[in-house]
Amino acid sequence: MKPRLYFDTSVFGGVYDEEFEEISTLLFEKVKLGQIICVYSDLSETELKNAPQKIRGFFADLPKEYLEFVEVTEEAYELAQKYLDEKIVGPTSTDDCRHIATATINKVDFLVSWNFKHIVNVFRIRGYNSINLRCGYSQLDIRSPKEIVYNEDDK
Repeated sequence: MKPRLYFDTSVFGGVYDEEFEEISTLLFEKVKLGQIICVYSDLSETELKNAPQKIRGFFADLPKEYLEFVEVTEEAYELAQKYLDEKIVGPTSTDDCRHIATATINKVDFLVSWNFKHIVNVFRIRGYNSINLRCGYSQLDIRSPKEIVYNEDDK
């Protein structure tokens, strides 16, 4: 079974960001080769509408057979609100919380993000997972694309 990775919107933009371009391109090669499934949500689609055309075009050109669409449900809104109520992050990070809640509820293998302040942050991850466990969900494994692209077998 191919791993299912929820990509937050920062990962799509990473393809055209000088700092993240190389790793992001390698990650999307894994998608194009069918090695991983890119899970995205209606929230991702909404955020991408405000992205530059080249990022929207890149997303549109990804092979559909290796993409999986999920919706941000009422359950995800409620879980995201719990993250906010517990002050894991502030109210300006509401959409980040919705991405995390959606990934949690859809039981993806990993959530992948370039957002090191609000998402890929060990202290915040601990907070999100504490709430997930208290609410009866599994822990969510949150990683940067670099951790997905390179593993111990890579040189």
